[in-house]
Amino acid sequence: MTPAVPGTRHSAPPRDLGLVLDRASPVPLYHQLAQQLTAAIEGGALAPGSLLGNEVDLAGRLGLSRPTVRQALQSLVDKGLLVRRRGVGTQVVHTRVRRPLELSSLYDDLETAGQSPTTRVLRNEVAPAPAAAAAALGLAEGAPAHHLERLRFTRGRPVAHLTNFLPQGLLELDTGRLEATGLYRLLRAAGLTLHSARQSVGAASAGAEEAARLEEPEGAALLTMRRTAYDHTGRALEYGCHQYRASCYSFDFHLLARS
Repeated sequence: MTPAVPGTRHSAPPRDLGLVLDRASPVPLYHQLAQQLTAAIEGGALAPGSLLGNEVDLAGRLGLSRPTVRQALQSLVDKGLLVRRRGVGTQVVHTRVRRPLELSSLYDDLETAGQSPTTRVLRNEVAPAPAAAAAALGLAEGAPAHHLERLRFTRGRPVAHLTNFLPQGLLELDTGRLEATGLYRLLRAAGLTLHSARQSVGAASAGAEEAARLEEPEGAALLTMRRTAYDHTGRALEYGCHQYRASCYSFDFHLLARS
């Protein structure tokens, strides 16, 4: 999916998207419309920046009542897929990647969600481990560790900047394989089983370097994650320090009430 150029508006009239509403169906018309618009956004038929027009215009095009259209659009606004802009109308924003908070890799989660992940390796070398990475991996500060730095993309857009440290010699990390698949898949293929992890999620503002790398304005909100993953013996296999675009990425939590 090609990101919208700031200041550029794309017009995508709903009649050109092949929307078909079944008035004989028990599924409410607003829900049918919301489902089909969601599919068009997530499938790339409606790119970020596309304008849907106002409610009166949409209702006239689709032969629906204005309250029905309003309810459908509001459901997509609530999901973060559309935004209402005064003087502009209803506009498609970046599709958000919603990731479950569990021990899984970003690559696997994106692929499962049909987001077609790709990777650019920025660094793949053995280097002295900084203090935080050394402590997480149980190494002396400055001891050699395998240092990875990657940009993860979905549909041509950068989603995350990933920095990982692994014990030296844990497995062979070829750049070509790292660009073709995810790190956790390579660990599993080497017979290394991820059993548990300690993780913290936070936030930061993008500096000039982060903004350029993730194609966000300087000062934009970024989600941050630090994770140390262990095997079944408690040995640390990797330490990660990642940054995600908050404009198109979120974590999903499943919470249980304390008994």
